[in-house]
Amino acid sequence: MVKMSDNTRGSLMMMGAMAAFTLNDTCLKLLFDEMPLFQALFLRGVGVVATMSVLAGLWGGAHFRLPLRDWGLIGLRTLAEIGAAYFFLAALVYMPLANVSAVMQALPLTVTLGGALVFREAIGWRRMLAILVGFMGVMLIIRPGPDGFNLYSIMVVISVLCVTVRDLATRGMSVAVPSMTVSLCAGIGVMGFFGLASLTDTWVMPSTEGVFQLLGSSAFVIAGYMLGVTSMRVGDLAVTAPFRYTGMLWALVLGFVIWGDWPDQLTFLGAAIIIATGIFTLYRERRLAANATVSKALAQSVEPR
Repeated sequence: MVKMSDNTRGSLMMMGAMAAFTLNDTCLKLLFDEMPLFQALFLRGVGVVATMSVLAGLWGGAHFRLPLRDWGLIGLRTLAEIGAAYFFLAALVYMPLANVSAVMQALPLTVTLGGALVFREAIGWRRMLAILVGFMGVMLIIRPGPDGFNLYSIMVVISVLCVTVRDLATRGMSVAVPSMTVSLCAGIGVMGFFGLASLTDTWVMPSTEGVFQLLGSSAFVIAGYMLGVTSMRVGDLAVTAPFRYTGMLWALVLGFVIWGDWPDQLTFLGAAIIIATGIFTLYRERRLAANATVSKALAQSVEPR
């Protein structure tokens, strides 16, 4: 039996995470046909928080004795998570799954730019050019003109910005913050916000099919989180991260099979540009990290003994 390398296992887990997240989006888009957005997200939040609480109790790894600065970042991250969920799923109600997913592929670019602005991380002209070209790809998809523009396209872009803030807040936390604590706080925040928001809607009794869609959404989103986190811990980030783009393939297939949606040529072109520039950005980060390691090793080798 051939033993898989850590990078191979990490890449497979990342592909599994992207499949799980896209299936979660599919379940919710189907559910929105019979249930208001806020009610659906609250009920899913109940299932997610309950399951994660059980897992935290069984596996441990969650505690709440944290510095005030980390609590501030957890609060910011939770607010960004709420915004990302609302704007993404509100747009998903009215937009094809593949179009929404295509815009979300800009995340590696926005996080790289955010890291340079917030943490003063070095960013060369090549990566800056890749970011600008990637945003041109986003414009091809949302088409900010009288023929292609609509409010829901802007909502997806706002969701990208929210996820960027979420990821930057996570990066700023100290190593003392457990992942389970962060996830639980986010889950409780999302559940609480949409629970209050659902009071403005008229609640409906879900059908049997709707119950299964709710359960499927809860299971898929938990699986996505667990696989995604594990993949980043098992394999090298520079190797596993590009496999995030497999989510676009799932969105294309599911959108076509279930709703008969198939993106037009401009959307395909925009998605291809975003994915290509994202992969280039990750490649440059890997090269720079490797060069820094070599330089450090050389410097240590010439130090006086």
